[in-house]
Amino acid sequence: MFNIVLVEPRIPQNTGNIARTCAATGSRLHIVRPTAFQITDKNLKRAGLDYWHLLNVAYYDNLDDFFKKTEGGRYFYATTKAPHTYVEAKFCDNDYILFGREDAGLPEPLLYEHEERCIRIPMIDEARSLNLSNSVAIVVYEALRQQGFDNLKKMGQLTQFSWQKL
Repeated sequence: MFNIVLVEPRIPQNTGNIARTCAATGSRLHIVRPTAFQITDKNLKRAGLDYWHLLNVAYYDNLDDFFKKTEGGRYFYATTKAPHTYVEAKFCDNDYILFGREDAGLPEPLLYEHEERCIRIPMIDEARSLNLSNSVAIVVYEALRQQGFDNLKKMGQLTQFSWQKL
């Protein structure tokens, strides 16, 4: 299981989409306040659809509260300012992957202090960033790939046919 940490999220639909990704992958969602919306926001719930019962979520008052309550964890910091790409990271079970606000990212002093664990998704120079929910999906699926997609269903099934050839 991986831990996806949203630091002060601003857009409820992004948080809802990320919650759905966490539910579908068995990842735990951590939300660091303040948020720009209420957790009961209809846009957040709609984006998460019917996956809320599968979601394991924790809330924190601020970053200090988060780090205090998760002390001893191994943290990665997703940022467009990182010197390393996300595929260079060697993820382990129970890692925490932090993502910052849609409009500001993670605090630069935090990034500076943990340069070796700052990761980015490569993109062209002219692009400022990817959508937050897309970024989370890209990174969490790389982490899961590195773990062999343990505990995830790896094969789908057709409704009218079987994949098994006679």
